Amino acid sequence: MRFSRNDFPPGFVFGAATSAYQIEGHGFGGAGPTHWDSFAATPGNVVRAENGARACDHYHRWAEDLDLVADANFDVYRFSTSWARVLPEGRGTPNTEGLDFYDRLVDGICARGLKPAATLYHWELPCAMADLGGWRNRDIAGWFADFTETLMRRIGDRVWSAAPINEPWCVAWLSHFDGHHAPGLRDIRATARAMHHVGLAHGRAIEAMRALGVTNLGAVCNFEYAQPADESAEAAEAAQLYDGIYNRWFLGAMFRGEYPEDVLAGLGAHMPDGWQEDMATICAPVDWLGLNYYTRRLIAPADGPWPGLRTLEGPLPKTQMGWEVYPQGLCHFLRFAHEGYTRGLPLHVTENGMANPDSPGIPDAARIAFIEDHLAELRRAIEEGVPVAGYYLWSLLDNYEWAFGYEKRFGLVHVDFDSLKRSPKASYEALRGALTR
Repeated sequence: MRFSRNDFPPGFVFGAATSAYQIEGHGFGGAGPTHWDSFAATPGNVVRAENGARACDHYHRWAEDLDLVADANFDVYRFSTSWARVLPEGRGTPNTEGLDFYDRLVDGICARGLKPAATLYHWELPCAMADLGGWRNRDIAGWFADFTETLMRRIGDRVWSAAPINEPWCVAWLSHFDGHHAPGLRDIRATARAMHHVGLAHGRAIEAMRALGVTNLGAVCNFEYAQPADESAEAAEAAQLYDGIYNRWFLGAMFRGEYPEDVLAGLGAHMPDGWQEDMATICAPVDWLGLNYYTRRLIAPADGPWPGLRTLEGPLPKTQMGWEVYPQGLCHFLRFAHEGYTRGLPLHVTENGMANPDSPGIPDAARIAFIEDHLAELRRAIEEGVPVAGYYLWSLLDNYEWAFGYEKRFGLVHVDFDSLKRSPKASYEALRGALTR
């Protein structure tokens, strides 16, 4: 690696990130069914109809996995919790096995000298909640707050940081407008409601954690650099709208108490009644912002109904996901968030990484270069005065990559999905050297 800890400010933290459904093994420990189980069981939704029933079996192998985090000289382990593992029906009687698991996990993180960074929701909605309308139903904000209280009463005294919902855009737009993730809808009315209720649930969860005395609370949003596909005014307008949907909607609500007007022009007619009254809750104060960044998109106008845009394949090198490698976008969004929204709050790059078709024993030079190039852009932002406080790799392990099943490998550690053997990759070893304490 072309960097070391000494190249970053004092107190800057490095971490690795995972998510519950992608690694734990949802078939273990009394977890209830989720909408990802039913989505995967529907033909055509997921590669080979694969699901997270076993995943990486982190539920039983968590100690081994935490040793990998500690041995790599990371400071932070960012993990997520499963609503359906804690409350199999989404509400009601908690699952003791689920709460005990997260209790052990947090104790294990702390015992290894790591900081536990909890994300409460990373997309696996309990089926019982989906049956009641899921994110289309305003009541989900209260249900989510109740789940937050149940979980954080158990582990909130030991977590270093906590954020309610990972990547609201994916929960709402990708899943209700594009239909690529569970529940697989393509409905603008459902999308408008989900885009609002996800933010409301975020705010209610922040309030619940504040009431319990949990500190260091944040939000985690994903960002994608929207570049016009050509120099026409129409392409520029389409790219600006894409930016509004993807990058400005949730930041605007959480940090300004408002939605961008260009996006409201399309979603406004489908929003729930009285949505304006919820904005004070959605912008409940947080202590930091997490940015997940991977790629850029070339945006062109398209015929048809709103939003009237489409994405084109770009010319840059691509990851196994087909995503362009565009490190400059990371510096852009760190400045963008700081100057326009967070105004001095610490920023953490909570996810950054690449999928690559790795095999044990074959150096993953592309991933090493990806990390180096993005950290160079992060350092550029710091030099420009942006208060960046941490950087977390996605992901610790090769895992269940949602609609792509087990084909796309983001891990610093290779996982054989038959034997479940873990094999650290060259990128893991390079990071371990760069982060030597």
